[in-house]
Amino acid sequence: MNKTIFKGTCTAAITPFTKYGIDYDALGRQIEFQIENQIDALCILGTTGEAPTVTDDEYERVAKFSYDKIAGRVKFILGTGSNCTKKAIEKSVLAEKIGADGLLVVTPYYNKCTQKGLVKYYNDVADSVNIPILCYNVPARTGVNILPQTMAE
Repeated sequence: MNKTIFKGTCTAAITPFTKYGIDYDALGRQIEFQIENQIDALCILGTTGEAPTVTDDEYERVAKFSYDKIAGRVKFILGTGSNCTKKAIEKSVLAEKIGADGLLVVTPYYNKCTQKGLVKYYNDVADSVNIPILCYNVPARTGVNILPQTMAE
């Protein structure tokens, strides 16, 4: 699939917390602030959004809350990457079901997979959904770099 998810500016949103858990009021204000300031897309639950540290329940609730709050006013991109391919697929399928316009899929972190492993990981995720994927290459954090020839493949 070669489809542009968005053009312009995308904000990688944080997930605000209180000492009791996720602060949905603050998340809602953040979403409104970003939209009022004319961003073109919001990335929710990427690595900046604490996706690796929230529970599955929290992940789904934040995703649904954000989708409802965004209400189609800007593109909604949901972080679904993981160091576990099965988990990345589950999150990606859920994101599509919720209504995400696209996925931010970070390279598997910690495990340091091979370039062949990256191709398999991204193909497996892409084959599980019908929405575009942004391959998030952040080698300083993941320990793995997507090489140009790997991306081409």
